[in-house]
Formats: sequence, C-alpha cells, structure tokens
Amino acid sequence: MALLGRLCGARVTRLPWGLGPQRLFSYGTKTLYQNINAPQSKFFPPLQKLMLPPNTFQGKVAFITGGGTGLGKAMTTFLSNLGAQCVIASRNIDVLKATAEQISSQTGNKVHAIQCDVKDPDMVHNAVLELIKIAGHPDIVINNAAGNFISPTERLSPNAWKTITDIVLNGTAYVTLEIGKQLIKAQKGAAFLAITTIYAETGSGFVVPSSSAKSGVEALNKSLAAEWSKYGMRFNIIQPGPIKTRGAFSRLDPTGAFEKEMIDRIPCGRLGTVEELANLATFLCSDYASWINGAVIRFDGGEEVFISGEFNSLRKVTKEEWDAIEGLIRKTKGS
Repeated sequence: MALLGRLCGARVTRLPWGLGPQRLFSYGTKTLYQNINAPQSKFFPPLQKLMLPPNTFQGKVAFITGGGTGLGKAMTTFLSNLGAQCVIASRNIDVLKATAEQISSQTGNKVHAIQCDVKDPDMVHNAVLELIKIAGHPDIVINNAAGNFISPTERLSPNAWKTITDIVLNGTAYVTLEIGKQLIKAQKGAAFLAITTIYAETGSGFVVPSSSAKSGVEALNKSLAAEWSKYGMRFNIIQPGPIKTRGAFSRLDPTGAFEKEMIDRIPCGRLGTVEELANLATFLCSDYASWINGAVIRFDGGEEVFISGEFNSLRKVTKEEWDAIEGLIRKTKGS
C-alpha cells in the first residue's frame, strides 16, 4: 500500500465489486490519529508554512479538480493564500461550496465552486466553459480528482475497473484536453500538474485499476509536455507516498493496521503532510519552475527507494550480528 496518502480525493460512493455502500470503510479509528513516528523523524520535521512569496499568483486563475477535500483543498488553500483566483470542481457541490467559503474567508480571495463529474465529458465541457466565464482562462490546472480502493484483483468486476479508470485516466484526459484546446484557441499558456502515486511507475497488487490508470495519466502528461509546449503549456507530475488524510486512509487502511508498517518502510520515519505537498505543487505551478516540464517528482520520504532495494531489510541487523557476519565473510576463501 505504498500510496495510501495520494488518494485523499478518492470519492467512490459505492464499492463497485458488489460489497455495498462505502460505510464499510468510512468510519475512522483511534489508530488513524495516533503518533507513531520513527525516532529519525526528528531530523525531518515538516515545514507547513507557505514557501513562496506573497502574491506569487496575483492575477492568476487556478482550476483544481477534487478541490473540496484532502490534497485538493490544501493546494487550493495555498494557491488562494498566494493570490490566485481559484475554481474548484468535484461531484459533491455541497462539500465544494463549504470549502470555497471556508478558504475565501481565510484568504480574502474568491474561490468558486463548479459541480463536475470528471467521468462525464459533457459535464467537463460545460464546467470548462463556466470556468472561463466566471474567472477567465486558467493559468494553472491541477488534475487531482481520483478514486481507489483495495481489493484482490480476482474479485474485481468490469464495473469496478471502469469506475476507477473513468475517474483517474479518462477524467484527467477529458479535463486536460478540454482546457488545452480552449487555451490553444485563446493563444494562452498554462501550467498543468497531475497528482499520481509512486506505484504508477512500479505497479502494485491490490490496487491494479488505480495503478494502471495512474500510469496512463503519467504517459499523457509526459507526452503533452513534448507536444504542447509550443503553445506555452507545461506538464508536470507529483507522485505522493503516504500522506494521512481521512478520505485516503478510510478506504485504503480502514482498520489502521497498516500505518505503523508504512512508517517502518519510510526512511524519513514519518508520513507526509498536506502542507508539504501543497508547497511542492505551488512551486511547480509557479514561474519559479518555468523550466521544469515533463518532470515526475517522487514525494514519499524515501519509501520507493527503500522498498526497491534488495538488501535494505538488513537495517534490522544488530551490531553484534554484523560482527559475526563480518567474521564469516573474512573467513571465506576463493570465489
């Protein structure tokens, strides 16, 4: 479960393989909120304040899918604090409106809410037209809407596969292509950012639809980074590791049993925070990153390099055991 944090925007209201409503995964446990950081985490404290200068995005328009909760809400908050006029979109208009009002009251900058199911290309088309009407062509586009759940792959129905791939891959494509075409017509550039996962690159069991769809999202963005830069567009990707949000952990670690195991395999000894992710996202979407294009940024506290290294489990070997091992190695003669 290398990703557990990315999918804060997961909004699967029904488990498509037939187990009924999401209430099975929707309740939290105390385990979700206890602090089980490893000792080395003291060397890597999260800085949660704004990184970029005030008014970095003054006069700019940002469009964020899945902007009502989790990572999307955090990125919207940071962009708004830095001067952007933000437009957030998702299926749940009540959650969106509440988030928009909360962020606007905090930052003093208007946040607009547009209902949009990214799986529906007609809704995406209409949402983009509304975006342009109320705020103008976007300077920043963040594809954050997602869906996921854990399941043995042999239990997946065709509908389960379609539900996730429609949200993650097709939804990202519909938003990107619809906005991209409008920007080309208007002769206006923009910075696009996709939020994926570290297992988009490696693959992972038990989240196969998400893994497959996220891989497609990365290919889409890298391809457009090569093709559409001539129109003034940049495309970059963040691969988050575990970031604790209620939405993600309720679906991917419903009992809280895996949290300590996750932290054990993160060299920095702790989970990520939404504020850290938001700082990275705002940097990549800013003019400070104008020469970063087609990049995939792994943001996971070192988790991927740890689980990929064949001998990394040797960190559990004690000093006394190393002494014995070294003695045996020194006695070895020949090849």
